[in-house]
Amino acid sequence: MTRPEARVQALEVLYEAEQRDGTIAAAHVTARAQRVIEGVLEHEEAIDAVVGRLSKRWSIDRMPVIDRVLLRLGAWELLHTDTPTAVVISEVVGLAGIYSTQRSGHFINGVLGALAEEARPEGDEPVT
Repeated sequence: MTRPEARVQALEVLYEAEQRDGTIAAAHVTARAQRVIEGVLEHEEAIDAVVGRLSKRWSIDRMPVIDRVLLRLGAWELLHTDTPTAVVISEVVGLAGIYSTQRSGHFINGVLGALAEEARPEGDEPVT
């Protein structure tokens, strides 16, 4: 399974968990998707703090669920993987265009772009 397909699987599971107050239903996902899910959940508190700080005037709790999950996915990848910055941002914004709204894509692009500038000041080196 490709990275974009795994990202979609992770998005679906994390979205459902968010709707169920954190309960993850038994899901058959690939190892790559499972790694993303576990990474996001493990670092969720720290990710939410960073996203909340960078998303001026929008607390994490006020965001639409799908946008919050997309931001967590993108932030985790930027902070904990070596996936190129442009790929992460482009693919997460693309998912926003499919699952959320055009406005959400712009918002997500701005927040992830600010995070990338902060977390990867030398380029595509993730901070672990």
